[in-house]
Amino acid sequence: MKITDISLQARDKNRVNVSVDGKYRFSLDVFQVGELGIKIGREYTEEEISKLEDDSQFGKLYARSIEYCLMRPRAIKEVRDYLRRKTLATRRRSAKTGKIIERPGIKPEIAERVLDRLIEKKYLDDEKFARFWFEQRFMKKGASIRRLKLELAQKGIDNTTIESLVKENIRSDDEELRKVIAKKRYRYSDQQKFMQYLARQGFSYDDIKKALENPND
Repeated sequence: MKITDISLQARDKNRVNVSVDGKYRFSLDVFQVGELGIKIGREYTEEEISKLEDDSQFGKLYARSIEYCLMRPRAIKEVRDYLRRKTLATRRRSAKTGKIIERPGIKPEIAERVLDRLIEKKYLDDEKFARFWFEQRFMKKGASIRRLKLELAQKGIDNTTIESLVKENIRSDDEELRKVIAKKRYRYSDQQKFMQYLARQGFSYDDIKKALENPND
């Protein structure tokens, strides 16, 4: 089997179409072409072509995953879940025939390879993510320590990292609660609804009631 053509894609100038024996077979990132030593005229076995097709899928998924990570810092668990969804088959109805078309998902080993590369290249770092989440949820928006711990645990952050961040924090839940009250109170004319909102942020009912009854304490 011989590589007979390598041409830039019309829609994405960062990818090339690769033809084998005169027919399109797969696409690659332009950097992969050099890394893999792809050249017109080079011959491959069917097994080697299949491996290159896996590399094609890896390149596409890796690029999408980087975009996903750059939207905001991500926990490793978040990206693992994102990649796991990519391994699932998808179904859609053909606009032409009306028939259901099932498209296979990415091979699990390719998804795992992408995750390993993202960690290796420092796109994923749970400690950095936890600090980002702590800053956004606690310092800027306001949330109780209890709520914050739960959210970070749900994101897959280990307890040691969570407790270390909490120990670094100089604000108490009482201070945070009063900050949130001062910031959000104007939005609620109904006291009960305001208390429900504060409870959803992880503050206890007794602390909420005390802070609302004694705002200057």
